[in-house]
Amino acid sequence: MENIIQVKNLVKSYKDINAVNDISFDVKEGSFFAFLGLNGAGKSTTINIICGDVIKNSGQVFIDGLSIDSDISKIKPVLGIVYQDSVLDKNLTVKDNLECRGLLYNLSSSEVKNRIEELNVLFNINELLNRQVGKLSGGQRRRVDIARALIHNPKILILDEPTTGLDPQTRKMVWEAIQKLREKQKITVFLTTHYMEEVIDADNVVILDNGKIVATGSPLELKNKWTGDYIRLYNSNEDEIKTLGKEYKKLKDCFLIEISNSKEATDLIINNPSIFVDYEIIKGKMDDVFLAVTGKSLNQGGYINE
Repeated sequence: MENIIQVKNLVKSYKDINAVNDISFDVKEGSFFAFLGLNGAGKSTTINIICGDVIKNSGQVFIDGLSIDSDISKIKPVLGIVYQDSVLDKNLTVKDNLECRGLLYNLSSSEVKNRIEELNVLFNINELLNRQVGKLSGGQRRRVDIARALIHNPKILILDEPTTGLDPQTRKMVWEAIQKLREKQKITVFLTTHYMEEVIDADNVVILDNGKIVATGSPLELKNKWTGDYIRLYNSNEDEIKTLGKEYKKLKDCFLIEISNSKEATDLIINNPSIFVDYEIIKGKMDDVFLAVTGKSLNQGGYINE
């Protein structure tokens, strides 16, 4: 696959704050790419530079082979953007919002109508079309936000914290729709998030911390490099755990033993059958990766609170 986004030595400062500090990365066409980091890590600033909403201090950004410095007007139609805060006009109906957006991209009335019908299949918005946006629930509004970003059939869908504030059921529905979109249209998805479960299926993940890239790779590559597996051992006493010669944590109702891989777990269990009576093996998670890379936790307690 070709690179549809190329970022080279990107820098953006606000007075003494380096919001984006010399970062470089590529995004493959048709891939699912994820920025992972806490609020203030530089995710949204990078997105805003890519979209032409914020001027960088230095570096280069190419979108679909075009430079944001000289071709931003040609780049805009390539992008579909879902911002953290809804940009829908609350006083208009959903249909009016979508039609106005389509007209901005010079789509004909028939093209807009056909596109709305296609997006309805993905996001189930037909029942919302004649409703005023201001009267929609947060989940309904988010579905329309994404439909609006896709009305002109862009090559790249940028999602900046798209499910923040949504209930788990609505978040699940939104991601199911995006997955269907990727399967049907092979669109490139660029996500920023601090929800671990949203990056599990990403082709590539970049972890940002204080404006810098601190780790990059597929979820599997990151887990293999930065974290191991764990055994949760129940109904055992600490003296027995000490005989294993492994590092462990004492939790409320069990002991957590760190292991490097499943083979090590198998060997421990086979060699200590009297100890391993009630247990479970837990694969390393992206939460553990983030904690190992940044020293910070995206959810209080790291892997302990699962």
